[in-house]
Amino acid sequence: MEQSQAGAQSSAKHAVGYRGLTIHDGVQDAEIPLAILYPTTGIPRPCRFGPYHLPLAEGAVEGRDRPLIVLSHGNGGSPWVYRDLAMALAARGFVIAMPKHPGNSLNDDALARRLANLENRPRHVCLSIAAAFADPVVGPALRPERVALIGHSLGTYTVLAAAGGQPWSGGRGPEDPPRRIAVTHDRRVHALVLLAPATGWFRAPGALSAIRCPILIRTASEDDVTPPALADIVMQGVPDPALVDNRCVPGAGHFSFLSPFPANMARPDFLPSQDPPGFDRTTFQHVMAEEIGAFLHRTMPDQP
Repeated sequence: MEQSQAGAQSSAKHAVGYRGLTIHDGVQDAEIPLAILYPTTGIPRPCRFGPYHLPLAEGAVEGRDRPLIVLSHGNGGSPWVYRDLAMALAARGFVIAMPKHPGNSLNDDALARRLANLENRPRHVCLSIAAAFADPVVGPALRPERVALIGHSLGTYTVLAAAGGQPWSGGRGPEDPPRRIAVTHDRRVHALVLLAPATGWFRAPGALSAIRCPILIRTASEDDVTPPALADIVMQGVPDPALVDNRCVPGAGHFSFLSPFPANMARPDFLPSQDPPGFDRTTFQHVMAEEIGAFLHRTMPDQP
């Protein structure tokens, strides 16, 4: 069988381009910053995003038929704390769109632990998908109707809901009855990557019955924020658990899925920079990117 153009392109490493968009969420009446990384033939130059420096290029997306991946950050976080993973996937031929969730992100966290945040986040992902396909620079290079989602921590709640899951809140007693959380879905999602998944909103029977795509789950053995047992909610809730690649990373902690922080930020009082004793986050980033890249190439078929 002849290898597709996308498949042939995936075997090579590319320079990484950057495009920044702003999306208006009319429901929340908020602006969503959207960072897009993509393969290009441009010449990289140093670019700064807060404390992070990345070699990024300007110019067109190289090739065509590129799968779109949307990455949802964790509670109160930033897309750039996953920069190593995003850069690695873009270099492997994917287009990576990373929204910064308004109301639940760095320096803008007023909606944390509120129902509105659980309603907003999946919509942000769906708006990001639509914006990427509509963008005149990125859109023409994308593979039609083929999207994968990556989430970490609360980002996994976000992508499960955006992919068709029905989350519920409440249910703690007679005065707190279960309530369906109103979320937005996108039918173009065909693969999910869940890192340190936060899944408690999907315990209700049938909450994940619409999730029929391949899923890669990685939990952390030393995670005391989203313990590995929370992955069981996915395994027991999806119609076909055989589609789920679920593995616990020995020695890892909740924040081990984040890129290593600059030396001046790596201190004991800044928990996202810390790992359990003996765990090598830098080495793990390479392993994680290889596993996720292989999973996405395998599960994003050429034809809709």
